[in-house]
Amino acid sequence: MNNRITTLFGIQYPIVQAGMIWASGWRLASAVSNAGGLGLLGAGSMYPEVLREHIEKCKKATSKPFGVNVPMLYPDIDKLMEIIVETQVPIVFTSAGNPATWTTHLKEKGITVVHVVSSVKFALKAQQAGVDAVVAEGFEAGGHNGRDETTTLTLIPAVKEKIHIPLIAAGGIATGRSMLAAMVLGADGVQVGSRFVASDEASSHRAFKDRVVAAGEGDTQLTLKELAPVRMLKNGFYQQVQEAYSRCATPEELRELLGRARAKRGMFEGDLEEGELEIGQVSAIIHEIKPAARIVREMMEEFEAARKEVANLP
Repeated sequence: MNNRITTLFGIQYPIVQAGMIWASGWRLASAVSNAGGLGLLGAGSMYPEVLREHIEKCKKATSKPFGVNVPMLYPDIDKLMEIIVETQVPIVFTSAGNPATWTTHLKEKGITVVHVVSSVKFALKAQQAGVDAVVAEGFEAGGHNGRDETTTLTLIPAVKEKIHIPLIAAGGIATGRSMLAAMVLGADGVQVGSRFVASDEASSHRAFKDRVVAAGEGDTQLTLKELAPVRMLKNGFYQQVQEAYSRCATPEELRELLGRARAKRGMFEGDLEEGELEIGQVSAIIHEIKPAARIVREMMEEFEAARKEVANLP
């Protein structure tokens, strides 16, 4: 496929693997890139020197383009950016912050910059900041999410109407059919998270992957809006959060309950009851753990089959 996203990144297919904390190490990123998509390292769960190690290993594992996702709330973000520039990472996705802070600096170093947004307002701000593309992520997505609860079906055409730079759709996309639907709505490509969590190469714990595969409709919920909205699987920790809400807990009490390393405990260490298990609604239709390359291949095969079906509609 040749379109604005494949051209921008120099990739074969307009499929981006989301930079997910505790899941997106060098094995997953390189596997997706080798399969023709764009793999991303999730720097949000990495100390600076750990990120350097993953970049170096990713370079050895693939000759294809790959990138790094950097949450802008990261406390040592300046150190991460220094390593990214020093190691000549070609593509950076930023999220959870003001894109104007780092975009100019990165672009001056020859780096392609993409920013993740959850609304038209922030898409326009990202475009004004000079990013090369935006990811518009709907309410269905796992992990940290927008406060407005705008679904992908509504968000993508709304953003498309207002911006002129390339648009990547995210949230609820795990199949070739959903990829086609997003592109019909105006997206130039898709970002896929949850489907790649349930892959052989994801660095998340096998117990978490198995829980994702076992998830059914309604098993996830967006919560903790007072801190930073996050969609997670319902488990023991989620029930503790609900009990805190029932007694009208303050943001400070919620922050204390969340504590530190709760996401690592669940997704990386495999504590399915006391850990925070971040995943999207689309987990309900993920039924198997597969190699990342197979996921990419099957998505493209289904995309082409669905496109032919639509072309033959009366």
